[in-house]
Order: sequence, then structure tokens, then C-alpha cells
Amino acid sequence: MKHTEKELQVLKEEVSQMWKLVLSQLEKAKQSFLSGDVEMAREIASREKRVDAFELKIDSDCENYIALYSPVAVDLRLVLSLIKISITLERIGDFAEGIARYVIDNGELRMDNGEVSNNSLSQFSTLNAQLVEDLQLERMFDTLIGMLSDSFVALESENTRISGKILSKDDEIDELYRNSLDILTNYMQQNPAFIRSGLKTFLLIRKLERIGDHCSNIVEEIVFYVDAKVLKHHFKSGELRVES
Repeated sequence: MKHTEKELQVLKEEVSQMWKLVLSQLEKAKQSFLSGDVEMAREIASREKRVDAFELKIDSDCENYIALYSPVAVDLRLVLSLIKISITLERIGDFAEGIARYVIDNGELRMDNGEVSNNSLSQFSTLNAQLVEDLQLERMFDTLIGMLSDSFVALESENTRISGKILSKDDEIDELYRNSLDILTNYMQQNPAFIRSGLKTFLLIRKLERIGDHCSNIVEEIVFYVDAKVLKHHFKSGELRVES
């Protein structure tokens, strides 16, 4: 193996480690949200610094690689894609932390109200269980985790045949996001005391929708690296169109 190839493998491994960390953050964000686990949410918030550190190191290492080896063709596409993927992963990490902060804020609010706060206390004391089901929030989390996991497999295997499947899942997220506005509006009209919590909930759902967009951006970068094709702005209504 050439020295430059070894350096590329190191860069890919760094991104893989960051990816696994961000995926773990998202999975824990789901668990803490659904269970109201404030301690887990605090763990997510504290680990965000590790995500940031990964992004800074990968960006620096990729810049150094370009400066030292002047890569071309597929090697250059890989390095450029890894830079963009690491930036996107960092943003997903930010949204996972935002979800954790939502859980923490709700936990602190319950304690301020004189209620006991622990891991078994459901967050649904502020979010009605039926409302959570109507919003299909667990489905949103599961779909996003699936998108991020499948994208990781696509990069590791350099297989872009599942790109269309992953990108189509973003349409599901977008639909759930659009539906959530009407669901929350109707609920807040019937329960005026919930308006503040309802607005915070909508902002949380917006974070989930943005994670879906970022997962799609990652897939686009993988296709750019592997197939030298551009998907950006060409995925409409479930139709996958590419251009060289």
C-alpha cells in the first residue's frame, strides 16, 4: 500500500469514528427523549465537545493531506467529501445536543414545580402520550437513525446503490414535519396552557427535520466520491436523477 493510500485510510477511519459517535448521540437522544432520562441527556450534552474536536481534527488533517500530496481524481473527491461529511456530522451532533437540552429543560421544570425527577419519570408529563403518538416522533427518530446507519454502510462499502432508498426516507421525515404543524396547532387551540410547550415541541421537530436534510447531504457526498456524480438539487418526489 502506498504511503498516500495509508494516509487516506487514516482519514476515513477518523470519519468512521466520528460517525459512530454521532450515531450514538442520536440514539441516546431518542432514548432520553422517550423516557425523560435527564442524566442521559446531560451525558449527550457533555459528549458534544468530542464531536466538535473530531470535526476540527478531520478538517485540519484533510487540509494537510491536500497540501502535502496534491491529490487528483478519486482521491481528491474522497478528501473533499470527508471534509463536508465531517462538517455535516458535527451539525447533526448539534441537533442531538439540542434534543438533549429539551429533555434537560423539561426535567428542571418538573423539579421547579416540586415534582420528583428521575430516570423513570416520563417526559410526557409535559407532552401528552397520545400527542406524541399522533406526531409519530418515535418513527421520526427511528427513520433518522436508519438513514445515518445506512449512509455509514454506503461509505464503508463504497456502494451507492442504496442512495435512492436513503434519500427517499427524507421525504417521509418532511411529511411528518409538515403534518406536525397542523397536529400541534389543533392541540394548542384545545389546550391553551400547552402553547409554550407546544412551540418548544415544534422547534424540536424542526431539529429532527433538519437532521434528515443533513443525512441526505451526506449521501450526496458519498455519491460524488464514489460515482463522480452530483445529486444536489436533483432529487425530487422520489425520483433519483444524477449528472456528471
